[in-house]
Amino acid sequence: QVQLVQSGGGLAQPGGSLRLSCVASGPGLNLEDFAVVWFRQVPGKEREGVSCLASRRGSAEYYAPEVEGRFTSSRDNTRSTVYLQMNSLKPEDTATYYCALSETVLVCGKRSPHEFGHWGQGSQVTVSA
Repeated sequence: QVQLVQSGGGLAQPGGSLRLSCVASGPGLNLEDFAVVWFRQVPGKEREGVSCLASRRGSAEYYAPEVEGRFTSSRDNTRSTVYLQMNSLKPEDTATYYCALSETVLVCGKRSPHEFGHWGQGSQVTVSA
């Protein structure tokens, strides 16, 4: 069973930065076998994909237009950890952020949360002056 534990997040001022981390664990887990997506959700709205990193069998990298150039997702396979670096934060980035893994998603893009079976617990990010 894959488990994801998130850390980071919190309060930032507009223009500031935050970093989220997501540590994966499980029997025989190799993070390279998973596509990694960061989603975010605000109350009353559907969870939306923010970024996607493909597995070693997959291709492409994706960022939602509203975060491209400001957010960067990365992975450290040796530590089974994925990161979301968020710079130039805006109030509209306020949301609960979730990391998610999938072994079956091969092509990154705007993926549906229904394609992902492994989820972190969520991290609150609040951007406010």
